[in-house]
Amino acid sequence: MSFPALHIDTVGTHGPDLILLHGWGVNNAVFSPLKNALHQYRVHYVDLPGFGLSPNIDGDINQWAQALAQQLPKHAIWIGWSLGGLIASKVAIDYPDSVATLVTIASSPCFMARDESITMPAWPGILPAVLAQFSAQLNRNLPRTVERFLAIQAMGSDNAKADINQIKQLVLSKPLPSRLALSQGLTMLEEVDIRERLSQITQPWFRMWGKLDGLVPRKVIQQMPQAENINDILLNKASHAPFISHQDDFLHHLLPWIIKYQQ
Repeated sequence: MSFPALHIDTVGTHGPDLILLHGWGVNNAVFSPLKNALHQYRVHYVDLPGFGLSPNIDGDINQWAQALAQQLPKHAIWIGWSLGGLIASKVAIDYPDSVATLVTIASSPCFMARDESITMPAWPGILPAVLAQFSAQLNRNLPRTVERFLAIQAMGSDNAKADINQIKQLVLSKPLPSRLALSQGLTMLEEVDIRERLSQITQPWFRMWGKLDGLVPRKVIQQMPQAENINDILLNKASHAPFISHQDDFLHHLLPWIIKYQQ
């Protein structure tokens, strides 16, 4: 299956390939503050389908993951933040040749809170009513909906106001995402649940969490699988965007880890 070409800003001509996937409501400009720190890599800053300068791609997370796997280098370091971490995890499972090592930042295999079922325990996450509210607001006021979601991402941070302003300034340097892309992304946050497939991630996997995260509760960590290929770091003062609010601390943990496992 062929897909329209996604917008990917590639910086650097040599070094290991490193792929960055952003979260819902934003675009690849959100990672701009990391560019100097990642100069030793060939970094691919991706605009997800319908976000930033990328065209829409019909379908769900399966089509998005397939398009990314087709258009990005194989055996790369994949770093996904929030929704981007869920998508990167899906690529690592379905297209293991694409992902040499996986990093997820403030991400979850199941973003929406769920009650206990016959096969799965109760799961901490975003309340269904909150996601339903965003869905309802999308068609009424798209810019306001995105702005409200950005505000939630900084909740709990010591510098919430500054963090929100920085994210907004970076994100608004590009066009707002399409309604279709926002709707697709919200559906992924509401419906995608890959908890039962996490054991299929056999690549080295580094998971970074914010203790004050208002979208991915730290209780999630206790229910995630543990294995020799997995490392967890909890940043005690960070919220949902640690690469913005606590950049030095974030890089202090990230860079040694990816150096250890890069091929």
